[in-house]
Amino acid sequence: EEVTDASTASTGRAALLARLRAQRVLPVLRLPDAATTLAAVDCLHEAGFRVFEVTMTTPGAEALIERLARERPDSLVGAGTVTDLGRADACIGRGASFVVSPYLVAGLARRCAHAGRLALVGAFTPGEVAAAIDEGADVVKIFPASTGGPAHVAALAAVFPGVPLCPTGGIDDAQVAAHLRAGAAMVGAGSQLVDRAALARGDRAAAIERARRYLQYASHGA
Repeated sequence: EEVTDASTASTGRAALLARLRAQRVLPVLRLPDAATTLAAVDCLHEAGFRVFEVTMTTPGAEALIERLARERPDSLVGAGTVTDLGRADACIGRGASFVVSPYLVAGLARRCAHAGRLALVGAFTPGEVAAAIDEGADVVKIFPASTGGPAHVAALAAVFPGVPLCPTGGIDDAQVAAHLRAGAAMVGAGSQLVDRAALARGDRAAAIERARRYLQYASHGA
């Protein structure tokens, strides 16, 4: 029976990874409160996004993940900036489909695999990428992406062919395609993707337009 469970979990995780790969841009929602996060998700969803990451730096992040998972059954909601196993377990229990860490957190990938969820593990150097792979990461988050740029991603992709890389941090819409062409499976985008000023003034159309631009640029990275 355990083999069946493991096989089912593996199949489910493959489907989750396929959805992240298909979207190509992972919104990283590092926002000051739940209301702003919900407004951002509303605009991103309208723009065509169906995968979202809510970071633990947002007050009430776990309850927010649970609410979004319930209210957006057509979407995947993940937990970001997770740095300990207790928080990972809590987020998985609230419905997170994937868990993202800024660096290697021992045991995190195993917890996620056991629960049928994905682990996106942070790394920057070749040694850190290798350690994340050994740990069982489904995706290696290259963080911070702005430090090395597409050239850094290309160098890592050459050393680790076939490993899904997700550069994150400081990527604007014009850089999305360059990172994808360099060998990234997807990119994480946060502060530049969500138009906070537009949300603050209630300009939903501007926020949606900004988000759509990211998806359009991503399609040029094929």
